[in-house]
Amino acid sequence: MKKKIIMIVACVMCCAGLFGGCGQSGMKQDNTAISNSEEGKQEGTTEEKEVTGTIDEIKDFMFVVTDENDTPYSFTFEEKPEGLENVSNGDTVTVRYTGTISEVDPFEGEVISVEKAQ
Repeated sequence: MKKKIIMIVACVMCCAGLFGGCGQSGMKQDNTAISNSEEGKQEGTTEEKEVTGTIDEIKDFMFVVTDENDTPYSFTFEEKPEGLENVSNGDTVTVRYTGTISEVDPFEGEVISVEKAQ
């Protein structure tokens, strides 16, 4: 009987520790996300960046550019960016954008223009 009570108490303590720990880490992540978005709003200015590479794929809502290091970057858009209609797969282009690009994370920003590189 004592073993059952000890096991039940141990299980309850483990569950309480897991729920308490998960709740705290989730709150930290939410607070971080809020503070990052607030910082972006406070800055008010967005820095223009460029990437040069080869167009691998063009769709109605996105295109993929691979740079000289064979790193593919996916750019999504709602309205077709300026110059995209003048390029095709295999062309070397310079993409001007704001935001951040990553080979694993989705594109967060806006494509300003796509120009054929010379």
